[in-house]
Amino acid sequence: MIRVTIWNENVHDREDDRVKALYPEGLHGAIRDLLKQDEELEITLTTLDAPEHGMPDELLNNTDVLIWWGHVAHADLPWEIADKIADRVHRGMGFIGLHSAHLSRPFTRLMGTSCSLRWLDDTREHLWCTDPTHPIAKGIPPVFTLEKEEMYGEFFDIPKPDSVIFTGWFSTGNVFRSGCTFSRGHGKVFYFQPGHETNPTFKNEIVGQILRNAVRWAAPQKDIIPEIECPWETEYIEKKYEK
Repeated sequence: MIRVTIWNENVHDREDDRVKALYPEGLHGAIRDLLKQDEELEITLTTLDAPEHGMPDELLNNTDVLIWWGHVAHADLPWEIADKIADRVHRGMGFIGLHSAHLSRPFTRLMGTSCSLRWLDDTREHLWCTDPTHPIAKGIPPVFTLEKEEMYGEFFDIPKPDSVIFTGWFSTGNVFRSGCTFSRGHGKVFYFQPGHETNPTFKNEIVGQILRNAVRWAAPQKDIIPEIECPWETEYIEKKYEK
């Protein structure tokens, strides 16, 4: 089983009637519904308003892949927790940042850049698959359309990705690196741009397939290491040849 934790700040979900109507169980509930088609995923939901900002050590330490959605309450998460998340990614945990999580503290800590971009509400987006052999692109068509999605446009201030799997073109004419992967130490990071809270993106089955693929790709392939070490090498390979 892959232990997946979905963290949502849960602000719009409680305060915006449009979001309540579209996602009555919250964005985290909708993301869970897309993921649960994969029976090998053990899914836990958590939110910013839960104890310890929804990310107690016990939960983090039992997470293989962490999915993050945040928007208006990034600053409410202590940097101490963001640092713990980044440390666990460096030790092998997978991290998936969705939509406005580009400015979340865990994601910016992992990227080391401002992660700024340009934006505009309610545009049409065509997502082109620009790395069709990547595991996250398995079963995804060459292009698919989201009839209503928030425009994110370049320049997107991120480090050079390992792969740009999806490139978005918007009805405004803007383009965006909409699906990017990164390696961080022993861990993997995937950023996926679609997912504005007032749009039905998390009811789209192609988006669901992308997220399920991303979880399997980001999941650690071996045990998450207990700590990052810088060991003194005493038993080196040439030692047996020394006289």
